[in-house]
Amino acid sequence: MAIEKSPDYGIMQKLVDDLFATDEFVRRLDAVLMAESYDLPPDLIEVVELLPPGTYNRQRLCDQINSSIAGHGWGYVYGTVE
Repeated sequence: MAIEKSPDYGIMQKLVDDLFATDEFVRRLDAVLMAESYDLPPDLIEVVELLPPGTYNRQRLCDQINSSIAGHGWGYVYGTVE
């Protein structure tokens, strides 16, 4: 059985780009609220909700998201972020 990319492939990159469009740091709550407003699939909402509380610069947020995506084995399905 071949794994296919989701129609939502790359949406997490858009989320990260939009989060940091005007700010150098974002809070976990900012990420959760934006993820909910994007109407992300439950798998990706879970990824964002797994973020530990705190403030993130872009690199730290990407590392956390990518770690969670990789841990679930969803890198090919949803893509990673930078």
